[in-house]
Amino acid sequence: MNIKRFFGKNSREALSLVRKELGEDAVILSNRAINGGNEIMAFKEEDMHSMMQNDAGDAAVANMPASSNLKQESQASSYNSNEPTTLLSLIHSNRAKLAAINENKPEASAAKMSHEATINHAEKHDSQKELTQAVNGHHLTGKQSASQESNLKMTEMLSEMRDMRSVIESQLTTISWGNIQQRDPSKSSILNTLLSAGFSAALSRQLAEKMPENLSTENATAWIKSILTLNLNTIENDAEVLDQGGIFALIGPTGVGKTTTTAKLAARYVMKHGTENLGIITTDAYRIGGHEQLRIYGKILGVMVHAVKDEADLKIALNELKNKHTILIDTVGVSQRDRMVAEQIAMLSNTNMPIKKLLCLNATNTGETLIDVITAYKGKGLDGCIITKLDEAATIGNALDVIIREKIKLYYVANGQRVPEDIHLANKQYLVQHALKLSSTSNRAFQYLNEELPFIMGNTVNTTNAAQLAGISYA
Repeated sequence: MNIKRFFGKNSREALSLVRKELGEDAVILSNRAINGGNEIMAFKEEDMHSMMQNDAGDAAVANMPASSNLKQESQASSYNSNEPTTLLSLIHSNRAKLAAINENKPEASAAKMSHEATINHAEKHDSQKELTQAVNGHHLTGKQSASQESNLKMTEMLSEMRDMRSVIESQLTTISWGNIQQRDPSKSSILNTLLSAGFSAALSRQLAEKMPENLSTENATAWIKSILTLNLNTIENDAEVLDQGGIFALIGPTGVGKTTTTAKLAARYVMKHGTENLGIITTDAYRIGGHEQLRIYGKILGVMVHAVKDEADLKIALNELKNKHTILIDTVGVSQRDRMVAEQIAMLSNTNMPIKKLLCLNATNTGETLIDVITAYKGKGLDGCIITKLDEAATIGNALDVIIREKIKLYYVANGQRVPEDIHLANKQYLVQHALKLSSTSNRAFQYLNEELPFIMGNTVNTTNAAQLAGISYA
């Protein structure tokens, strides 16, 4: 395979040299910026096609008689004549050849064919057994070894072609985004803003691609805010918690602020409905002084705090508080990777009472960590979430991103340690505005240059969380 290097002042000039030298069907292996210009590695498509035909032909001849080989080549030729010669068509062609190699066997006499039909099931079993022996190091016959080697060679070739296709798609995306930057600068600006705000590359790319063409930067920002607001699900007012009542369990990892948030919610309830119909339970019997902190809050509010250690204690406490309008449960905090998470979810689910589980998410965590937390705690389902430590987070796009993609209802946001002042209903318009309002000095080191964006998009897997991204609404 004759791979050539082309260098131009920019990608367009380099691509022009490729077309001139190798034609429109050239296969591009790489496209990168070096030494103040663009370098492209490419070769003729005919070279790759010829190489694959030769390799496939050698493998086929080793396992097929001349008549079958000619027939198979004819079928492959007919297939290729109906489809343009592209990387995808080559993959299909080689798959067809591989299938034919497995299906075509040397012709036998009529008596032998009849005999094989009679014992077909037994032969399949023997063939399977022989293959198992080969894996364990036993010798196969020469014919079986050649067939296995041929199949392995074909499989490796298909794998290499898939990898090559992925590289080419990445490079084409890079070139495409470079063109988009020149044609529609507002998309580039919006993409940079979303990435700098902490939104994932996959979601940022999809939003930028779905954005209408040729909007001004102001209108583009307004459109992005409207889409994010549309897809952020929040409660309308306190009625869903404080007025309707019920049993609410606050769950989440260590240090996320569950105990303080429980005290804030209890104080909001007491301010609106008094202390008579409020119950507080803590399962935090592991952390030194864990339940004592909540007891102090309870004493200040005038509400008794019930401490439980296991599922039996929890059932007893819930039975004692069954006449209460609202019950708040503060759970013990453990790492999302601890086996106690599953035990905790099971304890809440086995009480035979409708307990709503609210997951506390730390706004300072990365998106990857938040996804890890949600995956561990969602168990039999989450009823909602609360964002904590909002005042400590430089960016909150990561938290909004996972909440939007996981389609979790956001109840409250907490932004400090004061009880009950530092907890608020989730205002989606404010949160989106806050997420996209970046300080140019504080996060300058984490912002992307315009020339870096095409390469970021080229290496972004657009199918990441495809099912979740497909559910995002644009109207």
